[in-house]
Amino acid sequence: MKRYLTILPVAIVLLIGSLFLLHGPILQFAHYHEFADHSVFFGVPHAADVFSNIGFFFVAIWGLWTLWPMRNHPALISGWPGYRLFLFGLLFTSIGSSFYHLDPDNARLISDRLPIAIACAGLLAGVRSETKLNINGSLNATSLFLFAIFSVIWWFVTDRNGVGDLRPYLFLQGLPIILVPLWQKIYNAPSKDRIAFAVALLIYVLAKIAEVNDYQILSVTTVISGHTLKHLLAAGAAALIVGRLIARVQFNCNKEPR
Repeated sequence: MKRYLTILPVAIVLLIGSLFLLHGPILQFAHYHEFADHSVFFGVPHAADVFSNIGFFFVAIWGLWTLWPMRNHPALISGWPGYRLFLFGLLFTSIGSSFYHLDPDNARLISDRLPIAIACAGLLAGVRSETKLNINGSLNATSLFLFAIFSVIWWFVTDRNGVGDLRPYLFLQGLPIILVPLWQKIYNAPSKDRIAFAVALLIYVLAKIAEVNDYQILSVTTVISGHTLKHLLAAGAAALIVGRLIARVQFNCNKEPR
């Protein structure tokens, strides 16, 4: 039974990829750059959307500062090339997204989408490498990193030609939601890992829901827009993953004889 389960992730990737190909180009919303947040703080426009990216910065620094010295620990080493990519993706998301939201347009949007794609690729690479121990973690991370770059370049180039096809980018964003829990289930990842990652992915789904309800959430709350909330929820989801990685390594360190 398990032998058949191991091909399930590949089958799902092929199925979703085929559906995207058959669907045809997926375009960006016509008024994508018209966000609900119009707050100004110390002269910074769209201040809530800009400053809410600081969560990604703190999570990335926390992860890099804590995990880098322990990168060769047996509980982390196999997934580290991917998780390192994930953390740097978060770090540059904080910078790129802030830059974009200062004056949103398609030219700046590439600085937002590229690090997000890299973070998604890193998460996929990290989980895949530590659950399937017979693969090369560095090669796996590099391959997904290159696909992340391709997904954003594809959108950017097609946008310049009047299409703006988001299929590869959306494909990459959606894969972790399906494949991460599936890999962890098939290859019997520790239950604490599975719970933490599942909750993080659920929070990320909520973040995406908040994103598409930008104006509605601001109308209801009167203090926070959906896009600002998306930033906060996504940073919280990333913090859960980083926190779990740190806890896993520290727990194994405490078990080692001194």
